[in-house]
Amino acid sequence: MNGLLLFFAEASPRVLGGFRWPMLAAGIALAVSWFLTPWVRQLAINKGAIDDPNRDDRRIHKEPLPRWGGLAIYAGIVLATLVVMPLSGLTQPFPAYLVGLLGIGGLLVVVGALDDLYQYAAKVQLVLLLAAGVLIQFSWAGSPAEARIQIATISVPFTGGAQYWSLGLFAIPITSIYIFVVTKTMDTIDGVDGLASGISSIAAATLTVIAVYCKQPQIALLTASVAGASIGFLKHNYNPAKIIMGTGGAYILGFTLACLSIVGALKTAAAVALVVPILVFGVPIFDAFFVITRRILSGVPITQADKRHVHHTLLRKGLNQRQTVLVLYSVAAILGVAAILVIKQRQ
Repeated sequence: MNGLLLFFAEASPRVLGGFRWPMLAAGIALAVSWFLTPWVRQLAINKGAIDDPNRDDRRIHKEPLPRWGGLAIYAGIVLATLVVMPLSGLTQPFPAYLVGLLGIGGLLVVVGALDDLYQYAAKVQLVLLLAAGVLIQFSWAGSPAEARIQIATISVPFTGGAQYWSLGLFAIPITSIYIFVVTKTMDTIDGVDGLASGISSIAAATLTVIAVYCKQPQIALLTASVAGASIGFLKHNYNPAKIIMGTGGAYILGFTLACLSIVGALKTAAAVALVVPILVFGVPIFDAFFVITRRILSGVPITQADKRHVHHTLLRKGLNQRQTVLVLYSVAAILGVAAILVIKQRQ
């Protein structure tokens, strides 16, 4: 291990370019979540954090599955960050927004784990996620303004990013709503083995490439940690799943990726700021739009859980779980490449 760290520390910048430290962070996060997940699985079984497929007809798995996979994912992200960030040579390895991100993310994992046990009402989850989206915007003391997790401006259409609208105080609710949408959509697609964790890893990898290209080494390292932790968990979550990530897992992945996209990709591509998240988070965002539209047309509340999600539709078309996730992985990967090309064109 020491030899590996020495290699990354002393290797010429030409070796792997800006991907050296992100790759190390991804590797550590992957290893931690991979090896910690079986322990978390046993803990969930012991504490009764089990997803019962007979609770409603939306569940696709046939056997009870332990939840709480988010604990292993969060541990992978945190440990990778704590190990690699100080070694990477950054002048400020732990800015205030990063401390806030990991702290609030940890609270969301805990609350999500409790939700897996006690099933909180949708309104409680709404208030919680919106509050987290507001709180993270004030975790920037001592950091430059560009490091603040907030959508403060929006580029004026058809000006190529040359002109901006300042959101003023509206920046707070708009940012909070954006974080809520990404986080909640990541939760709603977690209905097929390996779907949410796989989509998260693709989105995180996309943001990593964008961050490296835009010379944002800190963001690249963080998003790479998310990608690695997601892939490590996917080893146990891919069909047939031995564990699911639960509410806490969806929360930490969605919340972290939403926040990092704000301080990362969205602040380096003002001219296409509205396009980037639609591409990076295309699958969960389209799924949410698809479901909400069908519920409105059917005259049912948009918060009513049902089997109108895209993965349910593909399953009804005759695809099995593995085929379904591979189709959606492919779509996410294509959209991710498109996001990278859009950013590259605008630089």
